[in-house]
Amino acid sequence: MYKLLSHNDLDGVGCGILAKLAFGQDVKVRYNSIASLNREIQFFLENDSSDIFLFITDLSPNEENELKLQEFYEEHGNVQLIDHHKTAIHLNDYKWGYVLLEDAIGRLTSATSLFYEYLVSNKYLEETNAIVEFVELVRQYDTWEWEKNENHKAHSLNSLFYLVSIDEFEETMLERLQSSDHFDFDDFEKRLLNMEEDKIERYIRRKRREIVQAKVGDYFAGIVYAESYHSELGNELGKEHPHLDYITILNMGGKRISFRTIHDHVDVSEVASKFGGGGHQKASGCNLVDEAYKLYVLDTFKLDPIQEDAKRNRYNLKESTFGAMYKDREGNQFLIYPKAEKWHINRNKKLMDQSFISFQEAELLLKRKYEAWLVRDEDFVEYLMNEVKKNSPEK
Repeated sequence: MYKLLSHNDLDGVGCGILAKLAFGQDVKVRYNSIASLNREIQFFLENDSSDIFLFITDLSPNEENELKLQEFYEEHGNVQLIDHHKTAIHLNDYKWGYVLLEDAIGRLTSATSLFYEYLVSNKYLEETNAIVEFVELVRQYDTWEWEKNENHKAHSLNSLFYLVSIDEFEETMLERLQSSDHFDFDDFEKRLLNMEEDKIERYIRRKRREIVQAKVGDYFAGIVYAESYHSELGNELGKEHPHLDYITILNMGGKRISFRTIHDHVDVSEVASKFGGGGHQKASGCNLVDEAYKLYVLDTFKLDPIQEDAKRNRYNLKESTFGAMYKDREGNQFLIYPKAEKWHINRNKKLMDQSFISFQEAELLLKRKYEAWLVRDEDFVEYLMNEVKKNSPEK
């Protein structure tokens, strides 16, 4: 008999689906949050489980259970942990631990892709096109390669996962992977997914108006309250506000925080680890512990939302050689313009001391220090007209 303890997201459930394809009725699968995993491990170890082979995927135990699993392994040998998170890399010190962040050709791994390789190499599972395609979709979504590769099918798979119950998703995927030559969605799922995409867009549009900005430690964070679509929301808000180092998504009902970043210089798994959490470099999370509650809720609750940059401008454009005009909450006006191969900022028509080698660096200062935003064409044109009138000779 086998038992699998896995995460309750797409990657974790992907492992459960593979386990049922490989072992059928001989495996019991339990999906867990990060917090509930250790209770499941303790229950397993406290009962007579010596004849059951335990798999743990996409999650890692606490230090106490690490030692207990080692004792169980030394006595019975029936343990295998498979994970791909940076925060779990120390588990490679145990013979029962296998943690790999990148595969042999440099691709980021997922728990599903690693577990699939394990099952195939140990001849528990036969390779098919449908299973290979499913595993790759899960891997690309979990590592966010889907966006770089424009593989929207991977994103759709995750959307479908959250549209139905885990049991229904698992049952549908098992049937499809056992009976189909290739993996695809049926017509009903495609219609459902189209409706879901529209819903996500509306949700993100609303949350854009609610995000606030705060300096937390060494980083500038965007903070927003949301209970749904964390990955999509974090990604879109990160692209909308690239001056922010990461996006913090507060799920007050679930008492959880999700961290997302689009930047290579930021590792949000390190941010989450300060509060007892973990995850990937660009996507991680933790429980809303007291310290995190103070930093991200109490200290930021009264802040005003970030003012969005003007859209659909024709004249007041970023990186324009004529200059780009910004404004802050106090009514200060800023003009970023190029001169002598550098970019300069006028604040209320007075030159600021600092110069910049790129427009992006100049804008970064305005966004972080002043929370300034790109104004609409009307304000920019009015400014230019007043300057022309002021500098024109009197008749």
